[in-house]
Amino acid sequence: MPDILIADDHPLFRDALQRAVLAAVPPARVHSADSVHALLGLIEQFPDAELLLLDLHMPGARGYSALAHIRGQYPGLPIMVVSGHEEAQVARRALAHGASAYVPKSTAGEDIVAAIRAVLDGDVWVPHALLGGSDELRPDEAAAAAQIATLTPQQFRVMTMIAEGLLNKQIAWELGVSEATVKAHMTAIMRKLGVSNRTQVALAASQLAVDQEAMPLLPPEED
Repeated sequence: MPDILIADDHPLFRDALQRAVLAAVPPARVHSADSVHALLGLIEQFPDAELLLLDLHMPGARGYSALAHIRGQYPGLPIMVVSGHEEAQVARRALAHGASAYVPKSTAGEDIVAAIRAVLDGDVWVPHALLGGSDELRPDEAAAAAQIATLTPQQFRVMTMIAEGLLNKQIAWELGVSEATVKAHMTAIMRKLGVSNRTQVALAASQLAVDQEAMPLLPPEED
């Protein structure tokens, strides 16, 4: 019985995706997460899952960062990106980051079912309206994705919280660890990203934003 993962923070759309999954693969066991942090735990719990349906915008996600990280850590897990964005460029960037399908949220239910079946068969699925153009990433975006892919799940959690402007003590509370542990993760993250401070960590994460959102106001550097 295949395990299939859904990551979306909208309950109604999660339910719609679950119905599509069960229509495409009736014996599937569906497991859902409403944030990237919950999703990383879910993937650790079901490392042999056969498919992930991933929303680009939800808590703990900055554009393509979750996609790049999960592709790096779990290269055998096919990922269908599900997004409210209808632009062809957004779809092409998702494919360039390793997605096996790009499904706008306006897609009809029967087409979502078809996309799920296509990906499980090893194919790539994109709506005809979004086909064409180049799938190549800008060099800086490709470099940032490759670096983020090397982070451990816990380091990725810390990085996204830094990008959201959280202080070390806030991150420690959220993760249930000590501030010393957060600082150790920070050191490892900065080494892997090739940067030297919190602001640069956040800027590296912003390279993978869908629309290059304005950066949040960051707290002062901490010792």
